[in-house]
Amino acid sequence: MFIVSMMKTAGNLLKPWFSARRFSSEIFVTRLSGYTTNEELIEMFSPFGVVTQARLIKDPKTQRPKGFGFVKFESEVDAEKALKAMNGRIVRGRLIFVEIAKTTRPGEDATC
Repeated sequence: MFIVSMMKTAGNLLKPWFSARRFSSEIFVTRLSGYTTNEELIEMFSPFGVVTQARLIKDPKTQRPKGFGFVKFESEVDAEKALKAMNGRIVRGRLIFVEIAKTTRPGEDATC
């Protein structure tokens, strides 16, 4: 009860913490095959909208993909369609997971 009344009186001070998460036009894809290429990533997600960028994260020593990457769409709506359609799908024999890419603003700690 006390927390609820504090939230009402605090008004806009607490709003950013409790507001709905803003959807991004970039998604994070995990559990990809180590043989996946950037081109395959683009091809995999292009049916859902215009892909502006696809980046596989690679091991700095071997230059082989680590099994995860980012796909950026032209619009948030396209990213949301891709997330809903591809999350939990089997691709190249592997169950992949798709989520909204977390972004940090200058001065924010990415570990929080």
